[in-house]
Amino acid sequence: MLSSKIGQAIANSEKVIAAVKEQANHLEEYLEFDVSNSIDTSSITAWLTANLQSLAGGTFSAFIAIGIMYFLLYYMLINRDLLHEGIKSYIPLNSENIRLIEKESDLSVKSNALGIPLVAIIQGVIALIGFLIFGVPDPLFWFTITAVGSMVPFVGSALGIIPVTLLLLSQGQNWQAIAILIYGLVVVGATDNFVRLYILERLSSVHPLITLFGVVVGVPLFGFIGLIFGPLLISLFLLILKIYKKEYGDENDNL
Repeated sequence: MLSSKIGQAIANSEKVIAAVKEQANHLEEYLEFDVSNSIDTSSITAWLTANLQSLAGGTFSAFIAIGIMYFLLYYMLINRDLLHEGIKSYIPLNSENIRLIEKESDLSVKSNALGIPLVAIIQGVIALIGFLIFGVPDPLFWFTITAVGSMVPFVGSALGIIPVTLLLLSQGQNWQAIAILIYGLVVVGATDNFVRLYILERLSSVHPLITLFGVVVGVPLFGFIGLIFGPLLISLFLLILKIYKKEYGDENDNL
């Protein structure tokens, strides 16, 4: 679904950008400033083509990664005790730090692999209600985009709300565009803060910078699934640094 819609978006990106320029013309008449000629439509189209297709291409790699994970999970489950004892015997840490790794890893996995996707789905459903109310074309597709965008800090639901607003403006549905923009900013945005605070605080609080850097690192490595695995890798890396400092650091060092 994402691949087909991304292809359509790329094919019609000139029309979308032309609609933006049309709105810019009204704005420049009001501001008495030349805005539309400053928009380079070809450069924007080229950027969209390169980035959207690379994100969609990561979906195939994600399926391969999930398949390998389930293959390994089978042997991890049937030889659970043997694997657990074997790994512990090779870890060059004392028992206290091993228990700390188990505890912190459990919290990190719950927060990143459960909390973040759950928040994204809830926020996507709330946005979907608005899409259905205001008659947005292909609401399920934009629900997916909004849910994915909510996983990225400082971007959030705007990844779905803003394109939908531009789409409605390009189709001449001005009041629906304004309504969905207000709905996204007020209802979806406020709900995002409430749900994220409630769910992530109950599981484990993850700093937004960890999630942001995790997405930047994870998406190029794993594709779409890097939205979840990236923050998890960063969290585990910081945990390893904490263990290393505890094992080999100066006990009198409070930094």
